[in-house]
Amino acid sequence: MDSWETALCVFFASFLATVFGGLYAVGAFRKRKPKEPPLDKGFIPWLGHAIKFKKQPVEFLECMQKKHGDIFTVLVGGNYLHFVLDPCTYRDIIKKSKDKLDFDTFGFKIVFNAFRFHASETHHKIVQQNSKKYLRGKSLAALNQVMMEKLKTVMLYSCDSGENKRQWQQDGVLHFSYNTIFQAAYLALFGTDPDKDVESERNAKENKLTQRGDFFGNFQKFDHLFPQMVFGILNPQGKMETERLRKFLWDILSVEKIYQKDNISNWIVEQDQQMAEIGMTEKMRTQFMFLLLWASQANTGPAAFWVLVHLLKYPEAMKAVWEEVDRVLRETGQEVNPGSPIIDVSLETIKTPLLDSTIEETLRLKANPFLFRSVMQDTDLKMADGREYILRKGDHLLLFPFLGLHMDPEIHPDPHTFKYDRFLNPDGTKREFYKNGKKLKQYTMPFGGGPSICPGRFFAVSELKMFVILMLTCFDMELVNAEEEIPPVDGSRCGFGIVHPSRDIQFRYRLRS
Repeated sequence: MDSWETALCVFFASFLATVFGGLYAVGAFRKRKPKEPPLDKGFIPWLGHAIKFKKQPVEFLECMQKKHGDIFTVLVGGNYLHFVLDPCTYRDIIKKSKDKLDFDTFGFKIVFNAFRFHASETHHKIVQQNSKKYLRGKSLAALNQVMMEKLKTVMLYSCDSGENKRQWQQDGVLHFSYNTIFQAAYLALFGTDPDKDVESERNAKENKLTQRGDFFGNFQKFDHLFPQMVFGILNPQGKMETERLRKFLWDILSVEKIYQKDNISNWIVEQDQQMAEIGMTEKMRTQFMFLLLWASQANTGPAAFWVLVHLLKYPEAMKAVWEEVDRVLRETGQEVNPGSPIIDVSLETIKTPLLDSTIEETLRLKANPFLFRSVMQDTDLKMADGREYILRKGDHLLLFPFLGLHMDPEIHPDPHTFKYDRFLNPDGTKREFYKNGKKLKQYTMPFGGGPSICPGRFFAVSELKMFVILMLTCFDMELVNAEEEIPPVDGSRCGFGIVHPSRDIQFRYRLRS
């Protein structure tokens, strides 16, 4: 064989090896093995269904569910994702040990991509322990009292001057709700500026509130870019903007500046002290402060929007919840005179089943987190109906309670409709929910589950309850356009907790007459 022929053969052999090696690497030759879930790779090597999944994740998963059933595997951007949509199987999956199904690997990657914070299992334990200590029970009751006072301060700030007391004011429901919850929670958790050199209580309020417009605005901008940060798909301009926003927010939340404040919550202080004790640098502690702020507020503000906008849009729900709130406040001696704030109300002393049901129904409709697990070894999975599957090491498992649980018409009839009393029987007792004739222990999962469940979920619900109680008690309010429909959701937020609306909707409010 001539040398040029030999060279040509070597070239073609190398070329074919490269092509086939590349095809193998992107999963072109992957086949479904016995006992593995149905496999759907799409038609585009490596990408698979990435475009459809990113653009319309809920619709895509509904289509896959109709095609394959309640468990299937899809190729998305080089990753093989197992989706399980049978809620009766969730409990057993969540209980599996982390040496089989692990959340930390993915969770720590998200934290670094967004906050540049190198999280570890030790950090995770510190958060879990302190959240259990300070965001439950008596400690939560004390924090709720502080939060109630800060909510009143923020809400009534724009209405407490004589000329503005009874004038209608207009704002977007999302902007008002998110901004109010954000400012109040920041004051309650991270403390207040010392009132040095402040001549009056009015000036003190201005000192604490008027300087935070840029703070909230930049926090919102950062949050808007969060999904792109997680998946690492920021364009050059987006990367520059996120870096600018991080530096701005790190400056405000620097450890040095936080400790110049008064009345910092124990939840913040004790976590920071423990982080310092394990050798964390001041820079890392500042990054951690930002992570705590985002984790505590990124979902609560949008959730407050959805609760309020549904009450504004459904007069029957508004009337029922208002009458309940008014009644329980009177029963506890907290009758409120027109235009005056609630003086002292404790969530622990009142029962509001209709308000609780309204909040839970809103979360059912608008909370759609993915519960993500990395498959650390070949793992057996037994479905509730007895079917058995094997999940392949190196793949990923996702539970999607929004589709598998919240939108299941067998569990929640007419699932796309807002029903404020869905979770109550006619006599006011809690309803029970069933799937395939079996009573469900978990019929909604807005905060996730297992080791990845939101540690601040009880405080978040308390914030929503206090926000609604104050809004109903202190203000007359109405939509600017009563015929305007509730905005659709922003699909880019799917899988990250509470979805955002695709646009805001205007409302008017004034102190009650």
